[in-house]
Amino acid sequence: MGLSSALFSGITGLSVHGEQMSVLGNNIANVNTVGFKASRMHFEDAISQNVATAQGVGQVGRGVKIGTILSDFSQGSFETTNESTDLAIGGSGFFLVKVKNEEQTYYSRAGNFRFDKDGYLVDPHGYVLQGWEVDDTRLTAATSTTTTTTSARTRIRGVPTDIRLENFQSPPRETSSMTFITNLDSGEVSRSNDANNPFFALFGRWDATQAEPIGQTQYAYQTTLKVYDENGSSHNISVYFDPVTTSNSGGRKVWEFIVTCNPAEDGRFFSDGAGNVTELRNTSAAGLLGTGTLTFNAAGELENMNLFQLQSGAMPHPGALKNLSNWRLPSNFSQNGYPMVVANFLSREGASFTDSADATSASVLVELNFGLRNLSTTWAGAAYSNAASLAGLPANGATILGLPRFSDAEREALATTSFSAGSTTIFQSQDGYTAGFLQNISVDRDGVLTGRYSNGQVLALYVITLANFNNNWGLNREGGNLFSETRESGPAVTNRPNTAGLGSVASNSLEQSNVDMATEFVKMITTQRGFQANSKVITTTDSMLGELIQLKR
Repeated sequence: MGLSSALFSGITGLSVHGEQMSVLGNNIANVNTVGFKASRMHFEDAISQNVATAQGVGQVGRGVKIGTILSDFSQGSFETTNESTDLAIGGSGFFLVKVKNEEQTYYSRAGNFRFDKDGYLVDPHGYVLQGWEVDDTRLTAATSTTTTTTSARTRIRGVPTDIRLENFQSPPRETSSMTFITNLDSGEVSRSNDANNPFFALFGRWDATQAEPIGQTQYAYQTTLKVYDENGSSHNISVYFDPVTTSNSGGRKVWEFIVTCNPAEDGRFFSDGAGNVTELRNTSAAGLLGTGTLTFNAAGELENMNLFQLQSGAMPHPGALKNLSNWRLPSNFSQNGYPMVVANFLSREGASFTDSADATSASVLVELNFGLRNLSTTWAGAAYSNAASLAGLPANGATILGLPRFSDAEREALATTSFSAGSTTIFQSQDGYTAGFLQNISVDRDGVLTGRYSNGQVLALYVITLANFNNNWGLNREGGNLFSETRESGPAVTNRPNTAGLGSVASNSLEQSNVDMATEFVKMITTQRGFQANSKVITTTDSMLGELIQLKR
């Protein structure tokens, strides 16, 4: 022990203060590194040596050593940029990036991503940012025995995968839902009448064999909406309305409507069971997609409705397609509780009816929404409680007693009305669109990467994956702003941004280094003084050894 141990204690001080200066130098060198997290070195004393004292055993310290070097994961400031793919995390979490075609995963706070030539969203090393694909499967107008609801939150599917835009194009999507919200003037008089079938007079006026299938004086109001087929081609759907003169209605008012398209674009066809096919476009019923009635209470609020479709099965003769006996079936309901029409513009085989046994493709089924939906999937009425008991369309003079109706109707906040005001279209919409090309992308605070296309569509494409660890300080620095998982860090726990304690994502922003220059310079001063003091221990000990050597003289 003695003086030599003092020399070695001084050496340990020089060593750890030198390493401390390396840590400080690295922090300062990365003061402008995107997403960099500073390091902090902590010292601890070396094991002490026991020595004999007058009171027993005492301890003499043997110097200092490096206790631990921990990263500082505090939030860095944000820098605003002009690139929507520059991303910053506000709060906890790391971006996941993977080497292409490999399973090696790295984690980073640096969000300077760009699309490469293959459409991958990559960091400066070419590692691909990970995210979940958005589940864009929408509730189609397919029949169902139950009504379902969807969450407003973007749905995801599968596991995190490479974020890639392969063709930068939005494929067309067929229309599956149409909404017509109108006000039908309660003071209008009927333009079409039929003493035998008063609720289907407008239906009887439609004749597709004429240049004008229906005359302008045969209806009270008409509204038209552009829809799209699976190929992205547009078609016009027109709804014609006309009031029905009723008696014994209890103050209610009934409007008849028909849903139509251009007869030349109606691709429905029928078979007589013997191999003979009839194209509807060559008949008087061409373009007539559905017929029905809207029932309003005395205040002009929509309280019920019905919609009839062309009956499935063999047609005896093309001329019989307009017979009411072939239109006796009420339409089936969609998953959302709306009645449906068939819009088979592309002449898909076996897709001419709304009943699930015949409609082989959900792409031709379109919801019809006037602001009223059925919470059940059955029709109510004297003879319309179920399809098996249907006896024919109502012909009860001019009463509404025989009309089928929703068994559990729910009126929406925005619904068709029949007030004493001019007939007008208040709102109309549909959910189809033609093909489009990507114009720009954006990322919201929930990490949803959205594309904006030339066809006016805004489509959610991916949801960025964030990861967190039970022990962030156990991560291994790999260089290049990357961290890797270790046994000490524990496995990564992935989730969506803004959930489970993870931070939000800021687009057009980059997280800057969290190095505090003032703190680093103060620590540099104390480190320098500590190094000087330890060097003084060595020089002083050396002088003492020199004095010891001089004793023999």
